[in-house]
Amino acid sequence: MEASIIISVYKNVENLKLILESLRIQTKKVSEVIVSEDGEDVGMRTFVENYNWFCPYQHLTQPDEGWRKNRALNRAIVAAKNEWLIFIDGDCVLHPRFVEMHLRYAAPNRILLGKRVKLSSTISQKMLEGNVSYPFKWWRLFNSGCRYADEGIFIPFCLNRQLRSTRSLTGCNMSFSREAIVSINGFDEEYVRPAIGEDVDIYWRLKANGYEPFSIRNRAIVYHLHHKENWSEQEENHAIMCRNQQNNQVFCLKGINNHK
Repeated sequence: MEASIIISVYKNVENLKLILESLRIQTKKVSEVIVSEDGEDVGMRTFVENYNWFCPYQHLTQPDEGWRKNRALNRAIVAAKNEWLIFIDGDCVLHPRFVEMHLRYAAPNRILLGKRVKLSSTISQKMLEGNVSYPFKWWRLFNSGCRYADEGIFIPFCLNRQLRSTRSLTGCNMSFSREAIVSINGFDEEYVRPAIGEDVDIYWRLKANGYEPFSIRNRAIVYHLHHKENWSEQEENHAIMCRNQQNNQVFCLKGINNHK
């Protein structure tokens, strides 16, 4: 099985460079990368065009008209060449066996759920200075200001799945089949603020449509680079999701069907 890696980006070229370097050293060869940009940044375009690519890639852009990440993701899904889709964010560096683990546990009826380590500013800076592999030695994550450092311990074969299970979907570390996401019409573009629409909404709709969550915590590891978090109020998002749940609106009205 092959996968398309979909990276959501917005302007930050230095972070994307780190992500691509972590993809370059994957144990499983990457067959396609899609840079899904919620904007049309000149610096991003220049970087992507001049990067020494190690696999086929696509760079998809759209006018910068506010937060429209879900629209960008739907366009990436339509453009993807492979059946299995792995989603990461533009501030998340990958463990060398990240792609291998996603593909090892991929199955048509599954939603793969990973987690992330939130790196300290110190470790993030070391990586940005060129040491992309610094956090791969998990003991460096402890006592260094990282949050959720235990998520960075690589355990390829967990004897007890319940021990490291998870009941939530994290948008920067998830994967599923194209068939699964198309069955619910993709990401709901009615959401115009970050957070819920990127993962929580997808999760309940996929489960309602018969797909089964499968935890890959401590197997597919993501390192979230430190930055100031721009938290957005969620009242509007909550209202949209609650209304759709009450109406059992699993197949969203404004999704992939707008881009075929």
